[in-house]
Amino acid sequence: MAGWPARRKATYEDLSTLPGHVVGELVDGELYTSPRPATLHARTSSRLGSKLGGPFDEGIGGPGGWIILDEPELHLVGQVVVPDLAGWRRERMPELPDAPYIELAPDWVCEVLSMGTEAFDRAKKMPVYAQAGVRHAWLLDPDPQIKTLEVFRLEGKAWVLLGTHTEPKVRAEPFDAIEIELAALWAR
Repeated sequence: MAGWPARRKATYEDLSTLPGHVVGELVDGELYTSPRPATLHARTSSRLGSKLGGPFDEGIGGPGGWIILDEPELHLVGQVVVPDLAGWRRERMPELPDAPYIELAPDWVCEVLSMGTEAFDRAKKMPVYAQAGVRHAWLLDPDPQIKTLEVFRLEGKAWVLLGTHTEPKVRAEPFDAIEIELAALWAR
């Protein structure tokens, strides 16, 4: 019986041919593309990176001990994903590799949600992060009607929601050594 031809799995070569204004990710042999983040998304991500960078990456007013990156390309458990932010404890990654991508799973990831990426972030990327052993994940929704931070911890092989935060200030794992002003993340 004749059927549809088998669909080929996407490869890293498919990713490398994408134009620069597109973010490409490979999950379960499928190529997922999205445009570069819109301004509200980018602003929220940038502000969070700034809030965490001083105390955790640089050790200014906080404990230090982290490497935090914007949009690193990660090669984890046979998948290629690009979180909005990712962090590694320096004890696990003492120096940042000079490489186009990182194969060591981060200790923390943050996805800034948007209408175009939320389903993919939740249904496809969160399982990849769990399978890779990422210990903490944040889902940050800057939509003016939502403005929430969901904080997850990996327990065994499953994500446990520690809290959904809407208050102006929060302490959230793994960065609970400082108080983060969520209200500043939503500012335009």
